[in-house]
Amino acid sequence: MFKIFRNIDRKDYRPRHGGLDIFKYIGPGLLVTVGFIDPGNWASNLAAGADYGYALLWMVTLSTIMLIILQHNVAHLGIATGLCLSEAAAIYIKPKYSRLLLSSGMLASISTSLAEILGGAIALNMLFSIPIRAGALLVTVFVIIMLFSNSYRLMEKWIIAFVSVIGLSFLYELSLVNINWNDALIGWVTPTFPKGSMIIIMSVLGAVVMPHNLFLHSEIIQSRQWNLKDDKIIKKQLNYEFMDTLFSMIIGWAINSAMILLAAATFFQTKTPVAELEQANQLLAPLLGSHAAIVFAVALLFAGIASTITSGMAAGSIFAGMYKEPYDIKDNHSRTGVAISLVLALIIITLISNPFKGLIISQLILSIQLPFTIFLQVYLTSSAKVMGKYKNTKVSKFTLYFLL
Repeated sequence: MFKIFRNIDRKDYRPRHGGLDIFKYIGPGLLVTVGFIDPGNWASNLAAGADYGYALLWMVTLSTIMLIILQHNVAHLGIATGLCLSEAAAIYIKPKYSRLLLSSGMLASISTSLAEILGGAIALNMLFSIPIRAGALLVTVFVIIMLFSNSYRLMEKWIIAFVSVIGLSFLYELSLVNINWNDALIGWVTPTFPKGSMIIIMSVLGAVVMPHNLFLHSEIIQSRQWNLKDDKIIKKQLNYEFMDTLFSMIIGWAINSAMILLAAATFFQTKTPVAELEQANQLLAPLLGSHAAIVFAVALLFAGIASTITSGMAAGSIFAGMYKEPYDIKDNHSRTGVAISLVLALIIITLISNPFKGLIISQLILSIQLPFTIFLQVYLTSSAKVMGKYKNTKVSKFTLYFLL
């Protein structure tokens, strides 16, 4: 679908100048935000709030800042070159290196899909007592149908709706509890390291910046391309893209914060440790009522489905990029990438005896692969050959490498 945006003569498609122009650019960042509020984040956030109250809210602030910097940089690549991260790697890096890097990106996408599908399956189990493996199959089939039958614009609207449901669900949950806002404000801006908290701190920080989102953002920003030869249009796009990224990441910050606030106001106050998502759902009912538990499970279901969709799209982009092609769900390479990620993730879920150990291993794979994707991104966006005059400044380059 994105090749449509790349092959048209963009000089006839200039955005109109006006105060509402920004709304034409809102959307790609929200698809990235879905990966920021996926089921893997839920478990870490709930554990943070349940074990340490408001003390670890600063992690959400720090990770959001990191995400804004990295996602804006990779979107910058897409706008300035008209290429996604995978395509740029295949074009500008020696094949033996690019294939290895992009293959590891596919492995990371499979690991991500495993976690996202599992999150949706857990939600179905909470709501309808559907076994995990059967729920995983239902989520996978539903997502494949969504991806193979819908256009990007329609998919974007679905994702925005899903994120809205998740956000409203947590607003409802927070309306049922008493938040100590003074402690929360201190927690958001004051780094603290309570005894025994390092594992949770690292899990939260590691679960926020995900390899597939870096590939995805550079691809979906193509839907907002207008005229790559006009510097004024490119600069306008860069400004509006940053606003979209900033707006979307703030929404992700708010939702992740809401998870910690909810856990701090319920489980931490009652000294109830939370180790699994199902346990959190079961404990919410006696504390806040059955409706709160249902709303929690519904939000998790939407988070699982939405993040599985974006994970599949990212895999399609990575695989198509190996062949120097843009993502297009009607193209066999893109379809193959989507199928590899989702179907292999489903097979792994059905074969492993303990799905939650599989979830832990999947997150480990992501943490190992992430530095390679970030290095690839920074190398390409710092290259004058790739980016021309839009390459990273020395300060930007240093900042990005520091995040490694």
